[in-house]
Amino acid sequence: MDGSTNSLDDASADSSTEYPDRTSVMEVRLQAQEDEITLLKSSLADALRRLRLHDQLLPLLKEQLIAVNPGAARVLNRACSEGCTSSRKLSSSSAPDGLRQPATRVRRNSEKLGKETLERNKKRLDKKAASSANLLTRSPSLENRAKELIAAAGSPGSRRGTYSQGQSIKMFIRGRPITMYIPSNIQNYEDLKMEPPSERLELDWVYGYRGRDCRANLYFLPTGEAVYFIACVVVLYHINNRMQRHYRKHSDCVRCLTVHPDRVRVASGQMAGVDKDGKPLQPCVHIWDSTTLVTLQQIGLGTFERGVGSVAFSFADSGLFLCVIDDSNEHMMSLWDCTKGTKHAEVKSTNEAVFAVEFNPSDSTNIITCGKSHVYFWTLSAGQFTKKQGIFGKYKKPKFIQCFVFSLTGDVLTGDSEGNILTWGKSAADVKTLGKGAKETFQIMRQTRAHEGSVFTLCALQGGGLLSGGGKDRKIIRWSADLAPERECEIAEMFGAVRTIADVDGEELLVGTTRNAILRGTLSEGFVAIVQGHVDEMWGLATHPSQNVFLTCGHDRQVCLWHTEEHKLDWCTTLEEYGLCADFCPNGSVVSVGLNTGRWLVLDLLTREVVSESTDGNEQLSIMRYSPDGSYLAVGSHDNFIYIYNVTESGRRYTRFGKCNGHSSFITHLDWSKDGKYIMSNSGDYEILYWDVAAGCKLLRNRFESKDREWASYTCVLGFHVMGVWLEGSDGTDINALCRSHSEKLVAMADDFCKVHLFQYPCPKPKAPSHKYEGHGSHVTNVCFTHCDSHLLSMGGKDTCILQWRVIGGGMGDSRERLTSTSSTSTGSPEPASS
Repeated sequence: MDGSTNSLDDASADSSTEYPDRTSVMEVRLQAQEDEITLLKSSLADALRRLRLHDQLLPLLKEQLIAVNPGAARVLNRACSEGCTSSRKLSSSSAPDGLRQPATRVRRNSEKLGKETLERNKKRLDKKAASSANLLTRSPSLENRAKELIAAAGSPGSRRGTYSQGQSIKMFIRGRPITMYIPSNIQNYEDLKMEPPSERLELDWVYGYRGRDCRANLYFLPTGEAVYFIACVVVLYHINNRMQRHYRKHSDCVRCLTVHPDRVRVASGQMAGVDKDGKPLQPCVHIWDSTTLVTLQQIGLGTFERGVGSVAFSFADSGLFLCVIDDSNEHMMSLWDCTKGTKHAEVKSTNEAVFAVEFNPSDSTNIITCGKSHVYFWTLSAGQFTKKQGIFGKYKKPKFIQCFVFSLTGDVLTGDSEGNILTWGKSAADVKTLGKGAKETFQIMRQTRAHEGSVFTLCALQGGGLLSGGGKDRKIIRWSADLAPERECEIAEMFGAVRTIADVDGEELLVGTTRNAILRGTLSEGFVAIVQGHVDEMWGLATHPSQNVFLTCGHDRQVCLWHTEEHKLDWCTTLEEYGLCADFCPNGSVVSVGLNTGRWLVLDLLTREVVSESTDGNEQLSIMRYSPDGSYLAVGSHDNFIYIYNVTESGRRYTRFGKCNGHSSFITHLDWSKDGKYIMSNSGDYEILYWDVAAGCKLLRNRFESKDREWASYTCVLGFHVMGVWLEGSDGTDINALCRSHSEKLVAMADDFCKVHLFQYPCPKPKAPSHKYEGHGSHVTNVCFTHCDSHLLSMGGKDTCILQWRVIGGGMGDSRERLTSTSSTSTGSPEPASS
């Protein structure tokens, strides 16, 4: 739907839905190829490092073995000599027959050529190894390697394979082994028992509204609730009590919404999606009770293609039928019995985009649709649809008919992209234009100039009046029954254009905007926002260290501060570039935001002013992280470096301290140790590296020495303590973010399949059980616990939705005790009941 709506002005619905599909497929393939290239580069560098280490290690091993265990040395010498002999035999046997005849001469030449070739290869390897110095310096010291091998050779009964002397275990991502060192307090890894956490999540609040690319998706119910949707959730928001309820039975993004004539039942249609295995999920329409949130009927499963674009209930028969238009190329229009869920009729509507469908309020056999370059009048007879096209005649045919309503007199009023309101009525056919035999047609009776730019929405009032909402001029105009303008109001530019209008009581209105806001107010007193959200993909998320607020940033260049208790936006500021990551200083007075250009800013929370800024490289920043005491700031970049800054003056002054150089791919995640001296980092090629910051950003060559280190936070997706969050067959990009709770009891994980998972911490065994939660309609980009662990925040990428989850249940306990727990293993991952 996104692709078809965004390209409406340039191409037909057919093209707009076909090309984004091809583009997305190509993007997926390109990303897969880039991932493969990254892995190949890393594997090549690792192979070069191993070759060089082998040459350096062998003499040292022999010396150590002779000193410690002469018997083992003899075994090694015999193995080496046998290996060399077998390799020579293999080399000679594989030689071509033509070269095997003059054996003596060939041997002399081969000796000479062999020495030259060996020298050239050695120089080439040395050169490549030098260029990969960051990989070479990462290996454990030769002495430690020798000690491990000597110990293994000297004790024939020692366990080998899964465990080494240092107790390590390997996990594999895309065929690449990643070694995890087991902490000292775990005596037997195999005896660890993994269970789902006793805590669970309950959806508390939904931030955002989908007005950017959807129409007619805001209604006011008699209960005092506004009903609208974002991502996979339909929200019922009581505007006076400031409380939300949520309908969460959809499996993919909700696209359209309508309310039954009884003002209780609601129909909502969703997109087609894919599950984690890439299998398509079928779109459908849910009819549900807005009082009990119980699903009454699921319509069209397996019938619609791509998604459901528009839905409408009939009025004349008290809502007996539902009309549905899907997002296929032909935009199939179907008629359904709401009670039985059966289909009565179906027809191809048009290859052009369809924006709206409605029944005639006085005749359920008459249906109207509008969209790109058309308005169609449909009649149902004997289970068959017949179509009549609206004739524009002497009036200019607009590119888009955006919306329409029925007047009290039975006329049809349409709003179009030329800014006009057209009044349509039945008339005898113009024989000169249409030819002999033409029957009655629907023609324009009157044209009223309404707005500069498009008329995005029309709302009929009970007294016969009309409200219109403009795009370019952002105006809401009230019209009399005979289309005379009475009052108007212009909404603020920051909220965008008017997308839809819902009448509350004839005076008070709810207005949905194209910048994903819902406004409340009147034409005389103006409007204030009661719902706000981002308008583009989000990645940056940070929670305050001591207050109930959190900060978000994304591709819309907005930085927003939200209040978790009051469920509102405290403030929002717009940057020159878009933000991708953020973190609060431990003193809570400032927040740093990393941008897509390598620049980063520090904002004062009270004044919103930039108190400091700097630039590191020219590639996007992926992580900002303060040390626990706030004396350092680590900045992770896509240029493979981690930049370290000294922080003074309560987070307002920053001076470069050093740079961590050693990763061979972009930085994805990092965490500080509790003493603020060390950093653990992950990169795009699935590396885990450790750094001694206090010693001058020194790379710790022996990762074994960091196995017992305690970390102030845990957001790295690769590490022993979170190894269980990875599913079998994961490609390394399936997990976007994770966060450990401050109590060190829970780990929340955000995946690429629209799910939020809750694990116990630690979860070091594969296939650890978890609770899974749905609600997002796009890849979940980030998760974060609030300072007191009372709530978890998750943010979607393309769905521009922020979900606030309440953490419920669970007892007190220490995470360290779980490592030695012997309770029974849970074999399943229970799916919590939807709240």
